[in-house]
Amino acid sequence: MSAPQPPTPGLTVFFPAYNDAGTIASLVVRAVQVAGTITPDFEVVVINDGSRDATPQILDDLAAHYPGQVRVVHHARNRGYGGALRSGFATATKEFVFYTDGDAQYDPTEMTELWEAMGPEVDWVNGYKISRSDPWHRIVIGRIYHHTVKTLFGLKVRDVDCDFRLMRRRIFDVVTLEKDSGVICLEMMKKFQDAGFRVAEVPVHHYHRTHGRSQFFNFPRIARTIADVAKLWWRLVIRREHLKARADGPAGTAAVRPDVRP
Repeated sequence: MSAPQPPTPGLTVFFPAYNDAGTIASLVVRAVQVAGTITPDFEVVVINDGSRDATPQILDDLAAHYPGQVRVVHHARNRGYGGALRSGFATATKEFVFYTDGDAQYDPTEMTELWEAMGPEVDWVNGYKISRSDPWHRIVIGRIYHHTVKTLFGLKVRDVDCDFRLMRRRIFDVVTLEKDSGVICLEMMKKFQDAGFRVAEVPVHHYHRTHGRSQFFNFPRIARTIADVAKLWWRLVIRREHLKARADGPAGTAAVRPDVRP
C-alpha cells in the first residue's frame, strides 16, 4: 500500500491595483485559472489602492463571481505602491505568496515557471525581464536605476526592477517591510538577501502597457525616489538598522493588518 501524498502547499496570488480598470479583470481571471492548475488550495487577492476609476466596482464584481477564491482589499485612500504591497503580504494566508502588478505588463500565467523553480532549497524566486518593452527613455532610466541601486546596496539578483516574485510567507516572520513608496522592492530584496534567504531567478516576458500610464516616470516622482533611495541606503547599508533590530529583539511582521471594507 502506497504512502499518502502530502497535501499541495497553498498559494496566495495578489495584485496591487491603482486605476487599472482596463487590465485587472483579465489578470484576475487568468490568475484564478492558472493558480487552480498549480494547487487546489489558492486565493487571489487584489489590493485596490484608492483607485478613482472603475477598478473598485470591477473588483467587487469579480469577488462575487469567484466566491471563496477572489478577495478584495479596498484602501479608502491611495497609500502608494509600498503601502499596497504591505497590505497584500499582510492579507495573504497561504504558505506561498506570488505578486505582480495590475497593469498587465507581466503575464500571470508565467507564475507556473516560478513555482517550478521553488525547490526545497529556495526561499524566493525573482523574475528577470527577457527584454523590457517600454519607450526608450524609460529603458534608459530603468538601466541607470538598476545599475546604481545594485551597486549601492550590493544586490546580487539579476533584475532589481522586475515585480514578478514568488516567496515563502514565513519570510515575513523575519523580515519587516516599512516603505510605502516604490522603493519597497529595493528594501525587500536587500532585507531578504541580508537575512540569508536563498533566491532562484527565472526569465519572464515584459509587455507594452496597453492601458493607463506609469505612476513613476515623471520628474517630481523621480526626484522623490532619489531622495527615498538615499534614505534607505543610509538606513540599510550604513546604519544596518534592520540587522540591529533583529539582533536586539523578536522577529517582526510584514505590516499592520490593512483596513478592509467588505
